[in-house]
Order: sequence, then C-alpha cells, then structure tokens
Amino acid sequence: MAQMNISIPDKLKSWAEARVAEGRYSSTSDYVRDLVRRDQEAEEARRRLQAAIDEGRNSGISDKTVTDIIAELRARRAQG
Repeated sequence: MAQMNISIPDKLKSWAEARVAEGRYSSTSDYVRDLVRRDQEAEEARRRLQAAIDEGRNSGISDKTVTDIIAELRARRAQG
C-alpha cells in the first residue's frame, strides 16, 4: 500500500479524530481512505449521469407527446 502524508488545519484534524472516536473508523487513515473512495464513487456517478445527459441531448427531438411516452412505458412494463 502506498503512503501519503498530508497537512490539514487543526480544526479538520480534530474533526477527523472525532469521527474515529465515534467508532465508525479504526484510524484517521481509514477515515481519509473512506472519503477518497466516496469521492471516487461520486465522480463515477457524475460521469455516468453526464454521459446519459449527453446521449439524450444527442438523440434529437421527438415528435411524441409526454402522454405518448408515458403510454409506451406503461405498455413495456405490462409486457415485461
């Protein structure tokens, strides 16, 4: 495992130590690893969302009404 040393303000250090003291994390390193993992997962979710948005924008404009779209979705659900 790689090692990383960081400098943070005293208030942030106290915050991290308080999280450890609550018992959810075994150490401040464990807490920081969890924060980095969560940030990584959030970034991946943002990328998937952006890809879906881009796909929708690039798909063009539909002539269907909202009522048509809802009816199609209901029909699909009824079939599957």
